Amino acid sequence: MEQTPPDPERPLQPAPLEPLGGPGAVLEAAGEETQGTREDTSGVDTMTGNNFWLKKIEISVSEAEKRTGRNAMNMQETYTAYLIETRSVGHADCQSVLTDSLWRRYSEFELLRNYLLVYYPHIVVPPLPEKRAEFVWHKLSADNMDPDFVERRRIGLENFLLRVASHPVLCRDKIFYLFLTQEGNWKETVNETGFQLKSEPEGIQHLDPVVRPCVPLDLSAVAHSSQRFTELKHYSDELQSVISHLLRVRARVADRLYGVYKVHGNYGRVFSEWSAFEKEMGDGLQSAGHHMDVYASSIDDILEDEEHYADQLKEYLFYAEALRAVCRKHELMQYDLETAAQDLASKKQQCEELATGTVRTFSLKGMTTKLFGQEAPEQREARVKVLEEQIGEGEQQLKSKNLESREFVKNAWADIERFKEQKNRDLKEALISYAVMQISMCKKVASPHEDAAVAAVAAGSEVHAC
Repeated sequence: MEQTPPDPERPLQPAPLEPLGGPGAVLEAAGEETQGTREDTSGVDTMTGNNFWLKKIEISVSEAEKRTGRNAMNMQETYTAYLIETRSVGHADCQSVLTDSLWRRYSEFELLRNYLLVYYPHIVVPPLPEKRAEFVWHKLSADNMDPDFVERRRIGLENFLLRVASHPVLCRDKIFYLFLTQEGNWKETVNETGFQLKSEPEGIQHLDPVVRPCVPLDLSAVAHSSQRFTELKHYSDELQSVISHLLRVRARVADRLYGVYKVHGNYGRVFSEWSAFEKEMGDGLQSAGHHMDVYASSIDDILEDEEHYADQLKEYLFYAEALRAVCRKHELMQYDLETAAQDLASKKQQCEELATGTVRTFSLKGMTTKLFGQEAPEQREARVKVLEEQIGEGEQQLKSKNLESREFVKNAWADIERFKEQKNRDLKEALISYAVMQISMCKKVASPHEDAAVAAVAAGSEVHAC
């Protein structure tokens, strides 16, 4: 059956979820959980039933595979494909059952996110992991085909899908569901929605507020919302700046720490060479050298664990851009609102000038009237009638844009509050785990030093005994 594009004004209902359980099982459960809330699906009501996706299925990106194929220019290219598996849960035997398994490229993840950004502009859409490695230190490769980088990106892509699936609004989108279940013709289905036509025009993505038309709008709520979004934009800039600085410092520290640890490997080599011609304290020197080698090699595991926490910080580095996308959409809506108000005010002024026969401001029309005389009454009445119709349409349009703007602010701010709770929870957990890891690392590092010191003392005691 041909898929119809989703309604951009409200998230789709979970009708296509039937294949994830028995016939009608998930659909019925989802219907019960969302009953009474469908009129508010554009909001972010965090009720228990909103996360029914993760209660009914497990989503994982289980494997990455290097492939070679032809691109749109018919040129051979090498890329990485990721295996997405979905499993239904909640069966009587408490076992998960594999329902769908398909491969996706990183570019398809990008297409999905771009679609979500367009159709859900009021939502802080979860970011994708980096396409190319950033904030690397010398041991890490900047090559996007490096196995370690591909593995970290696989984890990041899985986290992205879980973020979307746990979102109370995004999880209900049909395109997202098809991304997990329909391997063939998925791109065509996305393009049929026409989301590219609804995206922001390139020239006004970074609209400067000072070039906007100055229109006297008596809307205190609009002014208050603008201030809040301006503060949010400044916060996102500061968040990005702080995390970027933190990641740069961490990369420099990792470089130096790696060098310090590896230098200790020289101690191990020297002690081993020394033990070869020392009969009495040879065993002690050999043991000390072994413990120095253990210490030197331990840095690899330590920095690998640290890289996991760095990736968690990078996620919120990219979340900063998602926050700015919401602010940018608000700016564009404000611009449209102000433009509509200015156009309406202009038409009202023209209508008043025609009705009274006076011209308040300098205009080409006013000069023409002075040079060639007034219009005939019939012409003036016809123009007044047309302007009155346009004024009526403009008032309706302005009212509609006002309602749209208020609804956007309401929904966007609700999702921003949800995001703040998520951010505080995630960063607190990540930083605590990082501190625990550092404590564990210090204890682990102290052990080889203590063992090496004991071995050195033992070797010295042997010499003294002799």
